[in-house]
Amino acid sequence: MTEAPRGRFPAHDSPPGATYLGDGRTAFSVWAPLHTQIDLSLLDPTPRSVPMQRDPFGYWRVTLDAVPPGTRYFYQIDGHEQRPDPASRCQPEGVHGPSAVVDPAYTWHDAAWQGIPLRDYVVYELHVGTFTPEGTFDAIIPHLAHLKELGISAIELMPVAHFPGERNWGYDGVYFYAPHTAYGGVDGLKRLVDACHQHGMAVILDVVYNHFGPEGNYLWSLARPFFTDRYHTPWGDAINYDGPESGPVRHFIIANALSWFREYHIDALRLDATHEIYDYSPIHILDEMADEARKLAQQTGRPAYLIAEGYAPRLVTPRAKGGHDLDAHWADHFHHALHVVFTGERLGYMAAFAGLEHLALAYRQAHVFTSDTHTETDPPLAPMPNARPDQFVVCFQNHDQVGNRPVGDRKGALLTFEQLKLAAGALLLAPFIPLLFMGEEYAEPAPFQFFTDHSDPDLVRGVREGRKQEFAAFVAAHGVELPDPQDVATFVRSKLNHELRSGGRHKVLRDLYRELLRLRRELPALHAEALTDLETVVDAAAGTLCLHRRNGPHHVWIALNFAATPVALAPPAGSWELLLDSAAARWDDPATPATRCDPDLLAAHSVKMWVGNGS
Repeated sequence: MTEAPRGRFPAHDSPPGATYLGDGRTAFSVWAPLHTQIDLSLLDPTPRSVPMQRDPFGYWRVTLDAVPPGTRYFYQIDGHEQRPDPASRCQPEGVHGPSAVVDPAYTWHDAAWQGIPLRDYVVYELHVGTFTPEGTFDAIIPHLAHLKELGISAIELMPVAHFPGERNWGYDGVYFYAPHTAYGGVDGLKRLVDACHQHGMAVILDVVYNHFGPEGNYLWSLARPFFTDRYHTPWGDAINYDGPESGPVRHFIIANALSWFREYHIDALRLDATHEIYDYSPIHILDEMADEARKLAQQTGRPAYLIAEGYAPRLVTPRAKGGHDLDAHWADHFHHALHVVFTGERLGYMAAFAGLEHLALAYRQAHVFTSDTHTETDPPLAPMPNARPDQFVVCFQNHDQVGNRPVGDRKGALLTFEQLKLAAGALLLAPFIPLLFMGEEYAEPAPFQFFTDHSDPDLVRGVREGRKQEFAAFVAAHGVELPDPQDVATFVRSKLNHELRSGGRHKVLRDLYRELLRLRRELPALHAEALTDLETVVDAAAGTLCLHRRNGPHHVWIALNFAATPVALAPPAGSWELLLDSAAARWDDPATPATRCDPDLLAAHSVKMWVGNGS
């Protein structure tokens, strides 16, 4: 591939767009390599047009006085159409309206914050728009004390980059540098991050570097080489990371990643669908991003973690062994194996998972590498020999595994109360970084459904028809009506009711999550630093799976009964003390107290944990 030397592009600490320099002075930069004239069209206070100057690499620039924060502007292309700034920091009138200059100044209160190690992360994924009635960054802040008390150490925000309309999952973002104004914009996000750090909690931001959304993406007209038809993604042409003119594309993306760390004090980025990022250049975009993030972390003294969505071990394998050396990645096989054990559902990619043996594999190596759980591009692989538990993020619910079900039903709609308690133990006593999906800890009954707010009628029609085709078999089999993504009621149905966590079975479940997280923090045996510090014992006929976890002289024995009947099961020889029994009276549903079984038995759908020294 041919491209200009990367070192001659702007430094990664000089992102494109409008940079406010203070005293009313603003610098503008936009990459538009195929055009012969770009003018800056200022809309207020007095409309005027200012020619921009082109450099040898296709960037157009101008720096002006008397352009204060709030000034709205377009770029005019070749004397004709006007377009918003693809690197806009604020879109006050939506994806098709003018961009606005933003003052980045903010008085931070987190000078003492130095981050926390990944091994201490307990992640709480949330969608800003549905987490509270207000649906804003600021509205999350009053809930942070509750999350901290629960045992959460990091919140993960689904994508906030400006998307069409006011409601969306966030994966249709088209202005990667602009936190959505409906959520509270630049300052709102900074206030939330600042508050999290004051509570001792990290912030992970979900970012999408594999595609742009279908509405409001004006890079197509300003910088067509930003995309390539050499690779195809589910969303169309791929982002051009390795072809001609890819240098400015890489700069746009990496500068964006670093801006979240630098300007917003974000602690970690979750990189969406990395398997749809195509780059066959000598230095993969993920490698370059990781290098730049680590440089920034060294400069600031704060972590700048990169966590990938993707199951390929190469994501976290050291560079010297052919990997990208990212900090961690989502290990969805754990979810799939656990879901199949609980529900028996084996639709789609779940068909490759079956039985407790697969779940035991997931506990031992995070992934389930069999002939059925790989693709041509990711062949079966052996477990990573030196893998650390904190390189894997696992869950039992997340936005995908809930929201991509036909009606967005949560696990609470599929499992009994006893099974939900068992699931909590199965997740939180695993060695990996656990992720909870908002409301999971108290069995939030509201669904999390797929919702959009597009303005293009053809796009709205296409989304509706696409959902109908995807779930046609489900609709035919169950006679249900799919929720309309464009209907505001679909969005409203997905909002949480936090009052539930204070009473009844919801409070009991939340208290169990809190107790499990306390034990996770305090027991040395649950702090093991290698996957080899865990052994599994499976009895498929009885429906039980036992975990023996150890850290030096410290041991725990965890027994999980997935069967509907009690079983006789105890730890191996040694000195053991029972610390947890999910079937104990304190964890009963107040409305329907459980029938007690022999205390020497492992109750149906329950988890027990003993601490001791083993033998």
